[in-house]
Amino acid sequence: MRRVGKTTLARSLSDAEFLNCDLPSAQRRLGDPEAFYRSLSKPCLILDEVHQLPDPSRVLKIAADAFPDLRVLATGSSTLAATRKFRDSLTGRKRNLHLVPVRYDELPDFGVRDLGHRLFRGGLPPALLVEAYDPVFYAEWLDSYYARDVQELFRVEKRGGFLKLVESVLRLSGGQLEATSLAKLCGLSRPTVLNYLEVLELTHVATFVRPYSGGGPREIVRQPKVYGFDTGFVAFARGWQDLRPDDCGILWEHLVLEKLISDPVGVLVMYWRDKSHHEVDFILPRGRGEVDVIECKWDADSFESKNLQVFRARHPAGKNIVVCANVTEPFTRQVAGLEVTFTGLDKLRV
Repeated sequence: MRRVGKTTLARSLSDAEFLNCDLPSAQRRLGDPEAFYRSLSKPCLILDEVHQLPDPSRVLKIAADAFPDLRVLATGSSTLAATRKFRDSLTGRKRNLHLVPVRYDELPDFGVRDLGHRLFRGGLPPALLVEAYDPVFYAEWLDSYYARDVQELFRVEKRGGFLKLVESVLRLSGGQLEATSLAKLCGLSRPTVLNYLEVLELTHVATFVRPYSGGGPREIVRQPKVYGFDTGFVAFARGWQDLRPDDCGILWEHLVLEKLISDPVGVLVMYWRDKSHHEVDFILPRGRGEVDVIECKWDADSFESKNLQVFRARHPAGKNIVVCANVTEPFTRQVAGLEVTFTGLDKLRV
């Protein structure tokens, strides 16, 4: 992810050779990877922006196969394995790490005490930590994302239509995705929209949450929900100049999703909705018909159990969890005959 802090973290590693692959001089040094690796005196090599190399997979493959004692950290702003540049998947020879925007539990480390500040600004450090809100940052980030990640790596040529789609997805964030409607809105064909949506997912700019169904005839089974990668960009795309109380709920839902998808446990996150518009925010399938429910509420007192009751009438087994912004210590109580645990995001365990 661009501007999320990869380079800063990489430079903090000690006893490592750092190479900025954006620079022509670095690319020349890597023209003969075998000779370059033999010349290294440090046990760790950092290849920053590795996707800027003409053939990054060859450079990494030689390191993995011929220099197994050398530790290589390669950073990139996109999912390289999905691009034409990456000709070898390096299966079994690499570990992937997706660096997300600043999480809720990391805010104290960044000196941020106001949750509303994080929701409105987002979690990219340059936007989160700057003194005054700067909407230009978000517009410039989107331009850079298209020019350096999308156009260069995926050969997407319709800049206007693509960026219109990105903005539309960010405005829709938290809602159900309908490709035909997006195609009309952006002036693109439906196949083009589906192709561009795949690019958004591969580059982690959008997360698609698929519907859960246990086979009930009235359950939604196909239409996914879409979430933008960062709350600051959602607020920017919607034209918000500040954060109102009614805005906090949907952005809080984004923050809970970020926690779930970035958790090392690696749970499958889905949602549930039926044709009568009963909906549950997130579903975590556990197997053998057991599914955990996670509802997101800005205020614990605003929780209403109707949707949960309808879901549990069809899928009775599993935990019921409500993640609230104003709950500091978890507690459990009976709600409409169901055992429900209320917790803050920092105490959420899945």
